[in-house]
Amino acid sequence: MAQHRTGKERLTLFSDGVFAVIITLLVLEMKPPDETTFGALLELWPTGLSYGVSYLFIAIVWVNHHHLFNFTESTTERVVWYNFAHLFAVSLIPFTTEWLAESRLAAAPASMYAVIFVFVNITYLALCWESVDRASQTNISRRVRRLFRMRSFITIGLFTAAAVLALWWPVAGISLICLCLVLYVRPDVPKATSAEG
Repeated sequence: MAQHRTGKERLTLFSDGVFAVIITLLVLEMKPPDETTFGALLELWPTGLSYGVSYLFIAIVWVNHHHLFNFTESTTERVVWYNFAHLFAVSLIPFTTEWLAESRLAAAPASMYAVIFVFVNITYLALCWESVDRASQTNISRRVRRLFRMRSFITIGLFTAAAVLALWWPVAGISLICLCLVLYVRPDVPKATSAEG
């Protein structure tokens, strides 16, 4: 039991460190305007918008990641590798955020931004399957398992739609991404302590 706790804690601490680095990289990409006027600052609204959405997304991913690991009973090889895949997907957010900001919300960067969100959700779903579906039946009800999966599939579909939509209407695609984030603001699906079907 102590060995399991140590392995889980190491994986969680490592993941927290990666999230901290990703947020640091995100803020380092923000550059002040050349001119010292509020007008020049207002012209950087695409940078502010993309930074705000990305920061919120990373925060939501971290909260959900932390919540998911409450259900993880053992750090199997699959949990470790799915976790690395998930962190890799999240680590791409600063790159697409910068591209989106510099392009001033152009179609291709906005679409790619949504594609990264799809990738993050697919890897989260894989981690969810390994952490939640393999947990003992006494810890998590079938209803909670279904809700975890359903929410992931819905957001993968919505992020995919956002990627397609952004090719014609980038702002609409970004708006749909923001709408998707609402589904994950609260990480828990109703209390996961009973084993009711």
